[in-house]
Amino acid sequence: MLALLLAQEESGGGNALIDVVPGLMIWTIVTFAIVLFVLRRVAFSRIQGLIDARRERIRQALDEADKARAEARELRELTKQEREEAKLEREGILDETRRQARAQFERAREQASEDLKRRLEENERELEAENRRLREQIRRDVVELTLLAAEKVTRKTLSKEDQRRLVDEAIEEVDIKRIASGNGG
Repeated sequence: MLALLLAQEESGGGNALIDVVPGLMIWTIVTFAIVLFVLRRVAFSRIQGLIDARRERIRQALDEADKARAEARELRELTKQEREEAKLEREGILDETRRQARAQFERAREQASEDLKRRLEENERELEAENRRLREQIRRDVVELTLLAAEKVTRKTLSKEDQRRLVDEAIEEVDIKRIASGNGG
């Protein structure tokens, strides 16, 4: 073919690619048909197979990407849900802790109140006992002073009957004065 082109160039002096040569045209068509037949038999099926395989790989890759996207979305939703559950659980634990702290505070306050009340009652009982003991001591002292005063006044020792009578009178006076001062004051 190259020889043919060179020959045409030498003979015509024009542009050989533009000139219509019927023999060359037929041989070009025949050559094209043979090449097309060979390519169709051998290469096109392989090329089509490669194209189909690539198309399948691309489709699988897209399916896997869609599947991965869906899994990521599900994981995101699951994570969000777990976060919400953890938040609710944390709030529940905090509420329970606050409730327990309040209950413990109330128990401690009640216990302190009861302890204070018990101590006040003990102190009150001790004061009453001390007051009774002091009143008895005062009575004894009054009786002794009364007896001493009576002896000094009479300048003699009193008999048992006189002592008893004077003691009873002094006690009655002290009790009457104490009752009068207790009611009046």
